[in-house]
Amino acid sequence: MKRFVTASTLLLCIRQSAGAALRAGVAQEPDVTCGKGFENLVKGSRDYYSTASVKLWTHPSHRQDNATFQKELQCWFAQMCTTKCGGLPSQAEDRKEKLTKTCLTWTQDWLPVWKMFSTEEVTWFKNNYPAEETDADVDEPTIHYKQGMHTAKEVSKKELLCLTLFTIDDECVKWPYIRLAK
Repeated sequence: MKRFVTASTLLLCIRQSAGAALRAGVAQEPDVTCGKGFENLVKGSRDYYSTASVKLWTHPSHRQDNATFQKELQCWFAQMCTTKCGGLPSQAEDRKEKLTKTCLTWTQDWLPVWKMFSTEEVTWFKNNYPAEETDADVDEPTIHYKQGMHTAKEVSKKELLCLTLFTIDDECVKWPYIRLAK
């Protein structure tokens, strides 16, 4: 009986260590959804985000969304900075004043901001914002890869779109603070 218990224990230990060795040997692709990561951005870029997250989240119903979805918003911001906003040109001269007014007013929703996106910006946003749908059966609810990112986009859509356009228009964070129209 002792031999059986000893042999069983030994076999179990061998199996567990083999499984651990197998898991350790499998390399996963790094998740680059958040670019190089918010914490790895230079201080000036992180400062820009800090000012933008205060200035753009002013609606009484959304004032705390920047804190609630901090990780998701920082992820998107880091993705934009890492990719240099897809090389999209600034359109600050043409839309800064209207964008500022629209983003800071409480009486307009996200659609007027979305209509300020150029065709190239819409395409870039749709291809790069990390919240694509996953494959699901017809009778199952839609689930998104990075579901938190999708939720942040749906709850704070106007503010997220404003952050995106201001970041592009500020030449993908050339300054350490958001530049609103005066």
